[in-house]
Amino acid sequence: MRRISKPISLGGVIVGGGAPVTVQSMTNTDTRDAQATIRQIHALEEAGCEIIRVAVPDRVAAAALSTIKQNIHIPLVADIHFDYRLALAALDAGVDGLRLNPGNIGGEDRVRQVVQKAKERQVPIRIGVNAGSLPKDLDDDPTLSTVDKMVAAAMRHVKILEALDFELIKLSLKAFDVPTTVEAYRRIAELTPYPLHLGITEAGLPDVGAIRSAVGLGILLYMGLGDTLRVSLTGDPLDEVKVGYEILKALNLRQHGPVLISCPTCGRTEIDLVTLAQQVRERLKAVKAPIKVAVMGCVVNGPGEARGADFGVAGGKGRGVIFRKGEIVRTVPEAELLDALMAEIEAGLRAA
Repeated sequence: MRRISKPISLGGVIVGGGAPVTVQSMTNTDTRDAQATIRQIHALEEAGCEIIRVAVPDRVAAAALSTIKQNIHIPLVADIHFDYRLALAALDAGVDGLRLNPGNIGGEDRVRQVVQKAKERQVPIRIGVNAGSLPKDLDDDPTLSTVDKMVAAAMRHVKILEALDFELIKLSLKAFDVPTTVEAYRRIAELTPYPLHLGITEAGLPDVGAIRSAVGLGILLYMGLGDTLRVSLTGDPLDEVKVGYEILKALNLRQHGPVLISCPTCGRTEIDLVTLAQQVRERLKAVKAPIKVAVMGCVVNGPGEARGADFGVAGGKGRGVIFRKGEIVRTVPEAELLDALMAEIEAGLRAA
């Protein structure tokens, strides 16, 4: 059963409260270069990104936020550390959310100023705890596990905001280590009602990082935890969005674009299935509808999988059968399989 958290609104996008799990990313452009950042956000919007975060390391970056905000179509979150004045400037620029740790932006008066302005403008604050940047007093305590330290840091910051009568809170407790991350989220979910932003921090390059993220986020989502997520990969942020949706699609939590089903191949395969599957995947990039397409290579599982998909191919010796909505529509030579399948998909989408 999914944990139902207190909902918050980020620029009109509801996070928590049973709303669909949203997919986020973070730009890797220099935020001070507003036009480059806007271009990257537009590409991310096209890929399905629903919330975008940008780093705000200095006043020049903060000054660019207004222009960025005015030229994008999804909620903008400012990621801020150490300087409370950057948080105030971000709020003045019209951002939809802040990501910060109240404990590292100065004394109580400075925190109060940020929280007061965020409250006036109904801008949520994400308390982001990372295993690699814990408060020194907790990090130096040998009696505490990493999970203990992460949960204690999160609760410390929650209490700061709650003491200021501020509850537009979102929480994240990220680590590179998957079991540590899972346990930290499990424990914080029992202690607070706030929505959770999921992530495996510094997961790595896309090939390995996608696996690490899928394992960690998949466990948490299957446990019913999580209201929004970011897949943190070293590389193009577009990959983060793609992997995020694939994780949600695998758990039947979101539908976003096609699902490609393809068999692993074996000695019974009598067509060049690998090439065909790759070609189908490439052609499906232009399709936005949440359809299932099966590309199968033999007579054992092929007909069943192809019949169960919206569209499918079941290969035989030098030829294959094309399926549409469970029915055989034609048999064509191997060289025509790709075009025949795509023709059926296009015809089916036009008729829908």
